[in-house]
Amino acid sequence: MARSSDYGAFMEKFVLKPSSSSHELPLNGLIFAVKDIFDVDGFVTGFGNPDWARTHLAATSTAPAVLAILRGGATCVGKTVMDEMAYSINGENKHYGTPTNPCAPDRVPGGSSSGSAVAVGAKLVDFSLGTDTGGSVRVPASYCSILGFRPSHDAVSTAGVIPMAQSFDTVGWFARDPVILNRVGRILLQLPDVDLVRPRQIFIAEDCFQLSSIPNNRVSQVLVKSVEKLFGGDVVKHLILGDYVEDKVPSLSRFMSKEIKKQDYNIASLAALSSAMRLLQRYEFKNNHGEWVNTVKPDLGPGISERVWEAVQTIGENIDICYSVKAEIIAALTTLLEDFGILAIPTVPGPPPKLNTDPTTLEIFRAKAFSLLSIAGVSGFCQVSIPLGMYDDLPVAISLLAKHGSDGFLLHVVETLYDALQEQIAISER
Repeated sequence: MARSSDYGAFMEKFVLKPSSSSHELPLNGLIFAVKDIFDVDGFVTGFGNPDWARTHLAATSTAPAVLAILRGGATCVGKTVMDEMAYSINGENKHYGTPTNPCAPDRVPGGSSSGSAVAVGAKLVDFSLGTDTGGSVRVPASYCSILGFRPSHDAVSTAGVIPMAQSFDTVGWFARDPVILNRVGRILLQLPDVDLVRPRQIFIAEDCFQLSSIPNNRVSQVLVKSVEKLFGGDVVKHLILGDYVEDKVPSLSRFMSKEIKKQDYNIASLAALSSAMRLLQRYEFKNNHGEWVNTVKPDLGPGISERVWEAVQTIGENIDICYSVKAEIIAALTTLLEDFGILAIPTVPGPPPKLNTDPTTLEIFRAKAFSLLSIAGVSGFCQVSIPLGMYDDLPVAISLLAKHGSDGFLLHVVETLYDALQEQIAISER
């Protein structure tokens, strides 16, 4: 199969027809692709690695999330490339090739749901399914200039999906159009179509926006002006999120290492939150896959190999504190946002890195990225990444978070805000 024509996004192509082709179905006529982490009956679920594919049998059933979308009227056209064992946010795969970022071909597409994001960004499909544990939908959405939704933790079934770390694993989705994003979400989340509730407050996390290398007038200001126009200026509130988290999540003090306190480029409490998250992620990854890794000793790409082996050697100390951190951050952010509050942060700290960048030069970028990504990661809150056009010919994105279970509300807000944001970008670019 010629991979150049499809941006290298697909592992394999096939057609799964919808359960019914009724015109009344919400996804009728739409086509989609799924990350190669979802079971599809009759196909081996490859998990981004040839050794995994070689040592596993074909799936004998299809993941419920995929079945729900087929029942909604959409047609599946194939499985997409992913980062090995879902252990990267870069999108580079040494075995199957790196899917080409359609809006910045010399840059990484983002991972681990790389092919799913590229397929949507390149208009090969209308939407796609991915998974997001540490950022694997939000990051590629931002790098490929499309919408990406990470739902509330446990809101969409992860049955028939290879686990990475169950405390954080979610099934997410990508689209170019907010109406389609919302429609897909309502099917996966089994939500009735409800009227939009006006956001009560939109908190701009000022310290988080300072982590970004992109000027504020192209990120947070675009949101503020759009919100003022649509909902009125009284909705906008400003917040130093790091201070709030440090104050309300006392268990984080156990993760405030000397190194973290020294990092002037990061937000200490969020860096500690990210440390807690990554510890629990390693521990759960080991419980899921340690035996396989030790037995098969798979051939893994640079960066991923080190992370996988570090995880496999994790011992279970401080795991109980991770659960305390999780409970405290859920309580803290629920108190902050209440029912119809929204938290705005940059999705990632800047534009996508260049292809084949040495992992060590990306360490600061990754550290800042995981500080931002761990907010929804640990709290299990829903988060959407929204593209904000291009700055210096590279994609820019912003993220909105809402409390656990407010997915329908957040999807509606995106649909309502989207056009105002695009208008505001055009104004800011003049």
